[in-house]
Amino acid sequence: MSKKVTKRKRHVPQRTCVGCRETLPKRTLTRIVRSPDGVQIDLTGKVSGRGAYLHNQRACWEKGLKGSLASALRTRLNKEERDALEEFIDHEWGSESE
Repeated sequence: MSKKVTKRKRHVPQRTCVGCRETLPKRTLTRIVRSPDGVQIDLTGKVSGRGAYLHNQRACWEKGLKGSLASALRTRLNKEERDALEEFIDHEWGSESE
């Protein structure tokens, strides 16, 4: 009897969007990180610090900024950090809401 050769499926890390609570592959989400330097957007996914993930959708970012993002990062967003995140939203998806 011959053995069947089966290919192992590659593990795909899953993360939850803090805006809509949907679980998706890590690569499809944007990471926000709280580091000693403050809260910042981590496009590489490699910055050390506590991270939270958001969809690349304006609605998720707006929900996240209302409180779930700060809660996930276990911090309070100061005005400069909030302004930087809102500027990123406007740059990515324009100034009008969906």
